[in-house]
Amino acid sequence: MIQKRVALLGIYHETNTFAPELTDLGAFHHGFWLEQEQILDEYRGGHHEISGMAGVIEQVSELTLVPVFYAYATPGGMVTKEALDSMLSRMFALLDKSGPFDGILVAPHGAGVSELHPDMDGYWLQQLRLRVGPEMPIVGTLDPHANVSPLMASSTTALFPYQTNPHLDQAEVGRKAARLMVSILLEGKQYEQTLLQLPMAISIEQQNMAEPPCRGLLECAGQVRAAFNLQSVSLLLGFPYADVAEMGSAFLLIYEKGNTGIAQATAQLLAYVQPRLATFNGIKTAIYSLIPQLSELEKPVLLLDMGDNVGGGGSAASTHLLEAFDEARLSGMFICIYDPEAVKVLGQNPELPFSLRVGETGYRVSVVSSRMIDGHFSESTPKHGGFVNFDMGQSAIITTATGQTIMLTSLRTVPYSLEQLLSKGLRPVDFDYIVAKGVNAPIAAYQSVCKTICKIDTPGTTGADMTRFKFLHRRIPLFPFEYV
Repeated sequence: MIQKRVALLGIYHETNTFAPELTDLGAFHHGFWLEQEQILDEYRGGHHEISGMAGVIEQVSELTLVPVFYAYATPGGMVTKEALDSMLSRMFALLDKSGPFDGILVAPHGAGVSELHPDMDGYWLQQLRLRVGPEMPIVGTLDPHANVSPLMASSTTALFPYQTNPHLDQAEVGRKAARLMVSILLEGKQYEQTLLQLPMAISIEQQNMAEPPCRGLLECAGQVRAAFNLQSVSLLLGFPYADVAEMGSAFLLIYEKGNTGIAQATAQLLAYVQPRLATFNGIKTAIYSLIPQLSELEKPVLLLDMGDNVGGGGSAASTHLLEAFDEARLSGMFICIYDPEAVKVLGQNPELPFSLRVGETGYRVSVVSSRMIDGHFSESTPKHGGFVNFDMGQSAIITTATGQTIMLTSLRTVPYSLEQLLSKGLRPVDFDYIVAKGVNAPIAAYQSVCKTICKIDTPGTTGADMTRFKFLHRRIPLFPFEYV
């Protein structure tokens, strides 16, 4: 029996074009730079989309999975030319060395932007398509925060976005993509996909897919899929912090070749969206309007710092909430702040108490206790992002004279796991307020311990009101910038 060979590869970055720092080659090496078997060593049996892909293909005796290349960096500013060139050069060298192939599974994010290629994912997927030819099946996954371009859709056979936010279905979506590949290679099925760009960009505050208004979009998608016999109708929330032409929300429709109902299906989806545009704009609660209400809320309270959303490219270094709580004489807060310089100072074991500047503005705190910690921790259960291993770099935990607890890290770290606290001897129930620098993603980790959840419209490069940002390349008209 001749084995059919399936390659597995990906370049994954969510790019915030309003973030001042570029994402360089070092950011990918500090994230995940995995080649060949390293990919499966990291993800086999886990909760990532690659875990799901591998789990399906490796169970099919007629297929051989060939891991090629996967690179990931923490969300941040534009990817440098050097970084993208280096990744593509290495990926294609390994692809050429490992071939030939009968199909390719891909794992892009869908909201990547590089210095020379605003549609970074469309560019590298197009280069892949040109390299392997028009007949090669290319099937993959996307983050639902992808800003999907026509080039991404035309360069691939089928792309499946996760359909939960927080993202808890990554492995299942990876399995779905792999099963479609199996049907192509072993059953001779042929598929096409259609991208429907919507006349809106959903506010990050409204992007919890288990709640209205996004839940209604998913229900409509399910009805359309069933009515028109489609393989898949997937919602793409979009990523509002990328000034690119494809920024905005969308649907992706996947169907067997020859389906004649696609025009009607897209019309039905648009008919659902159009009269509901205003529901996708969010509440945008400011810090100082929330503080008077805090004493009445059941503790612990999860404070979602939307303006410094690390998973959206935030700096992880803002101190707006810390300053507001100190000013209001509210204590009992936990907050994690990226500040490698402060960590270096603490590593010198200064005599207590002492004054320390923290965060991007150098906010001064009085340190009454401190300890250095190992920045590594791991997560064994499905959480947003599907990550297992985390690295905060050299880190420290301090308490301040105002009664706050601050974790200071040397690497920007997404708040996707309770183990960030538990593994360092911190109990969430011991705090009245826990700040998580995110919007929807941290909920999966913290909802089991936090009695109340508040989304706060803080200043920053991921602020909830996208209309405050200066866009030069977005589509026009597009809600909420214009009423469509």
